[in-house]
Amino acid sequence: MDNKSLRFSSIFIALIIVFYAPFAIAQEVDDESEFTYDVNSPNGPDHWGEIHPGWSLCNQGDMQSPIDLTHKKVQTTSNLGRLDRDYKPANSTLINRGHDMMLRFVGGAGHIHINGSEYQLNQLHWHTPTEHTINGRRFNLELHMVHESTKGKIAVVGIMYKIGRPDPLLSMMEPFFKALASTRDVEKSVGIIDPRKIKIGSRKYYRYIGSLTTPPCYQNVIWTIVKKVRTISRAQVHAIHEAVHEEAEANARPIQPLNNRWLKLYRPDDYQNY
Repeated sequence: MDNKSLRFSSIFIALIIVFYAPFAIAQEVDDESEFTYDVNSPNGPDHWGEIHPGWSLCNQGDMQSPIDLTHKKVQTTSNLGRLDRDYKPANSTLINRGHDMMLRFVGGAGHIHINGSEYQLNQLHWHTPTEHTINGRRFNLELHMVHESTKGKIAVVGIMYKIGRPDPLLSMMEPFFKALASTRDVEKSVGIIDPRKIKIGSRKYYRYIGSLTTPPCYQNVIWTIVKKVRTISRAQVHAIHEAVHEEAEANARPIQPLNNRWLKLYRPDDYQNY
């Protein structure tokens, strides 16, 4: 192959990558053994972008997550509309991915609607402590509900928890966490889970555009973080911590810079009586 043909092939491949990249953002890595949350490790958060070429956004992206939800940067608005959830009970399986426990819904568990687009709830997982912070404060646990549109775009709903009363969903999940604590990449049937029972307790939420918080750190993820901090018992935090934290004390990525992104807080109009 001559030099002209090689240049053409390189350009063609690059165009394919650019064209299809937005449709691949749904893919988190299921095998999390190649990276760690230990900041002192050569595979730690500061080096995720160096592990694979496809993970370069972890170091080079300018729209990364998580962020600090600082009130100094927030634009309060009622134009975003209430969080439109249309969930349903679905069969589910639990898998220990090494750094987190992921509950996968077989065939999806309903949808949320954002800006006229429908996003199907495919899975949820937990981080301890929280990845996002509010005015610099980090709480005990963060639940991520991961949704995907038919075009492959991702929308994540995040709920933060502090120590207090037990969380009903985690109370049900604790025996499964213990059963999978010594396994890796083994899926266990959990049965029917109804995501409608995941309480939010507030109409208010933060909204911004960010990324996956694990490699490959793909961007253009729509983040919705519920403003109200829910409660979880200390024993529940301990149970999930014991199940997944092998190398590091946490599975929370460090805070990333907001850069020039907008950060909005949805607050309903007073006449809506919320």
